Amino acid sequence: MKTVNSAHGVHVKFYYSAEIGKGTKMTLPHDIDRDKIEAAAFRRLIDHLDTRKDVQNIDLMNLAGFCRNCLSKWYRAAAEENGVTLSDADAREHIYGMPYTEWKAKFQTPLPPEA
Repeated sequence: MKTVNSAHGVHVKFYYSAEIGKGTKMTLPHDIDRDKIEAAAFRRLIDHLDTRKDVQNIDLMNLAGFCRNCLSKWYRAAAEENGVTLSDADAREHIYGMPYTEWKAKFQTPLPPEA
């Protein structure tokens, strides 16, 4: 068992199984809300990306197969799955922490010329 203290105030006791990492999911006590844990992890990812504006979307896409725009599309889709209508611009603003056009103007660097 391991206790994790999150920056977002979620304190969780994880119960480990010998099968972790072998295609099975971790077992959590019944009183732990999985959505809270996943939401805290998502918020931490967004906070981390916000501190790393130097990391360009193209770099994320090339290295990880997703970028901030992907996150905003997933965020909008999750909102719609829960009955909330959200525009692409609003979803992007949530992920980027500002309007997308503003973020691009401040932080997006030009692509290097192709060799």
